Amino acid sequence: MRRLLLTLILLASGLAHAGELPETDWLELMPKSDQKALEQMPEIDHNSPEANGTFTEKGGLKQSKGLPAVMYSTKTVPAMNGKDIRIGGYPVPLEADAKGRSTLFFLVPYPGACIHVPPPPPNQLVLVRFPKGVKLDDIYTPLWVTGHLKVETVSNDLADAAYALDAQKVRVVQESDL
Repeated sequence: MRRLLLTLILLASGLAHAGELPETDWLELMPKSDQKALEQMPEIDHNSPEANGTFTEKGGLKQSKGLPAVMYSTKTVPAMNGKDIRIGGYPVPLEADAKGRSTLFFLVPYPGACIHVPPPPPNQLVLVRFPKGVKLDDIYTPLWVTGHLKVETVSNDLADAAYALDAQKVRVVQESDL
């Protein structure tokens, strides 16, 4: 009887996450050639002129020239185009609705990207469109974003992205998710 009860509990906990897509890793958005180039890249000195981005007239920080080519890569993985995914990351808010909810933001693989220099390569930034909006307390709050991914080059005053995602669901990562 205990074995049956344990099996039912495990089955129920599995069903709680049954509707969720498997997690997409950020490296899945980067071609193998770029992954190898990143592995071989020398350490970036954040105090060097090459690492410091240039500010646009609207205050956005763009990468300066002089970094290894992989840091500017817009190469994408064609198989990811049109795929429904669930990816974890950190928000960089761009637009909000009248209630202060973020409706357009970059999703980045680590907290503070686009604030710290240099920003991630464009193929490691995803522009998220979420008309419902999400209340963001700060950019250090990790999110799960689920939606339809597209290979789409987006240039913004803050950064450039090689992907865009029409989000169906955005939620804060909970400790129980880890």
